[in-house]
Amino acid sequence: MVMPAYGPKNSHEVEKRIIDWQQYIADAAEANLLPEELVRAVIEVESGAVVTAVSQCGAQGLMQLMPQTQDELGVKNPFDPNENISAGTKYLARLLTLYDGDLSLALAAYNAGMGNVNKYGGIPPFEETQNFVKKVTAIYHRLQKKNP
Repeated sequence: MVMPAYGPKNSHEVEKRIIDWQQYIADAAEANLLPEELVRAVIEVESGAVVTAVSQCGAQGLMQLMPQTQDELGVKNPFDPNENISAGTKYLARLLTLYDGDLSLALAAYNAGMGNVNKYGGIPPFEETQNFVKKVTAIYHRLQKKNP
């Protein structure tokens, strides 16, 4: 199933689907010292919580991991929710460390690659990446307020 960028827009449907993966999200977030709300926000934006999501550029699964990233992280099955969430969360944690905790830069690198963030010295001037950073950040803050 090829998904449009950022997954389906129906937030009610996303809410229903993401509940199925909440324990995997909690476990991966705890293992990587990240807020659950951040991991969930990435999943909501990347795939709309659709396990079989595949982007036009080949990113796969709930956290939309590219094949090269899957290989680097040892992912065997990108459509296995636990494996995808675990690897995607580990990758996001690495990016946050690399960019000294700067969430915007880490999210931009998650979406457009570290090379582009480094090349432009910040969030690349790609509309998709700028929208991704804004959407994930907004959902993350909304979820934080919901779960203080």
